[in-house]
Amino acid sequence: MQQNALFVENVNEALREAVKAAGGVKVVASKLRPELSVDDASTWLRDCLNPSRRERLDPERVVFILRLAREAGSHVAMQFIGAECGYEVRAVDPEDQKERLQREFLDGVAALTVLANRLQRTGSA
Repeated sequence: MQQNALFVENVNEALREAVKAAGGVKVVASKLRPELSVDDASTWLRDCLNPSRRERLDPERVVFILRLAREAGSHVAMQFIGAECGYEVRAVDPEDQKERLQREFLDGVAALTVLANRLQRTGSA
């Protein structure tokens, strides 16, 4: 099992760690650029993660890489980005998130029911 870096110095290094955790350059590049050959996609991704090259990842692809890393259990890149922006980042268990969203949904439905009843009462007076 490969060890993730605990500390990274810049966003490119953080994203390289995320790519490594998500299966490596070839795996991630193929997902990001399926229209390219594996070698061309890999070269493109390496260039995007190299600060001395012009190629850059767009925000949607950065988020995609972060999601892949999270699925692989790596949070180094997300924690680096959060720390750089003054946030504390922690992973949320998908089941906890699902339960929270269900609770918020039910609370919202209850609030709408109350409002609908009040609206109905004011309309019939």
